[in-house]
Amino acid sequence: METDGPPTFAAEFYNPTFMKRLPILLFLLAALPFSLLASPPDSLSENGWKRYWNSLVHGNVDRTFEKKLDLSFVIAPYYTKESSVGLGGAATALYRLDRRDSVMAPSDISLSGSASVNGIYTLMAKGNNHFRGNRSRLSYELQLQQKALDFWGISYEACARNPQSEYVKRQIKWESDYVYKLTTALHVGAAFNLNYSKLAETDDPSYWEGQPDGFFLAGVGLSLQYDTRDFILNPRRGMYFMVKEIFYPAFMGTFHRNVFNTTVVFDTYTGLWKGSVLATDLYGRFNNGRAPWALREELGSGTSRMRGYYAGRYTDSNQLAAQVELRQHIYKRLGCVVWGGVGTVFPSFRKLRADGLLPNYGLGLRVEFKHNVNIRVDYGMGKNTSGIVLQFAEAF
Repeated sequence: METDGPPTFAAEFYNPTFMKRLPILLFLLAALPFSLLASPPDSLSENGWKRYWNSLVHGNVDRTFEKKLDLSFVIAPYYTKESSVGLGGAATALYRLDRRDSVMAPSDISLSGSASVNGIYTLMAKGNNHFRGNRSRLSYELQLQQKALDFWGISYEACARNPQSEYVKRQIKWESDYVYKLTTALHVGAAFNLNYSKLAETDDPSYWEGQPDGFFLAGVGLSLQYDTRDFILNPRRGMYFMVKEIFYPAFMGTFHRNVFNTTVVFDTYTGLWKGSVLATDLYGRFNNGRAPWALREELGSGTSRMRGYYAGRYTDSNQLAAQVELRQHIYKRLGCVVWGGVGTVFPSFRKLRADGLLPNYGLGLRVEFKHNVNIRVDYGMGKNTSGIVLQFAEAF
């Protein structure tokens, strides 16, 4: 495919040497809490295996006041709608920068990786670091992916019209937010995002509507948040409202125009009876104008909303989604959920139509892996689709 737009300042970084080093640099940055806080690992002795087994069986006990890093990990086969059968591993940990503070929620970090039989490879690091004094927080997420996926287009109309095609995409994404508390609940934040996306193969270049086969995009932004949740990864009460604006200037990337990206999230959590939580989620992400395909919204791609839809089955510049989920504790470390919702992607508000709304519903199982951190297995369904999601932490 041909590229468009004049050379930019950021184009210097859009070269093979830099892009080979960038994943390593970002992954080391995301893994920094482990290197700073982790104790030397146990050897593969009988005592070491016993400690590993205990970390699985008793991993839900809060050890963050005793240990610098309360770590558990697991390796297991998996299946998803996009990747088919694969092998994955994950480690999740809780820690406290100030173990004398019993009021502040613990910080968290998760590292995961997977490889599937149909050519999907993923590495992910994500976490929330609460700084001493509980006045600020750094949230971050890094994804390194190679995906061989089915494909229908980069707009809702094209996805509804085109026959199935295929493509291979390589992507590096970094999203980070530094949030400072103005009051107990009101926060302001600064954001920094990087996105490198490249098509390695594609069956039909016309599906990309003349856009280049790769982009490097860097964005900076601000956020305003109202947050009364008791724990980010598994809220039982409270409310979360967030508005974030990210600016991707042309001179910092390889797209020829400025792009403004707006995200709005409104979540609530209420107990109905013993062991229950009724959670609601309203989500919107909007790009101005004709956004590059690397920034377009893929319905169901985040494993948190429109669960069960094939990632990229419906794609466009903007997304709206709403869901209601009932969570119920069953026994000890076991729980279950049931949810329902709707969502859609669309090119502009002028072209947003009610008949474009897509249904979503499903049920799931919860196992408390770490203290207040669940492994979730969700089976989601929708319009002519269904699929399984396996992840750490609640969907929202």
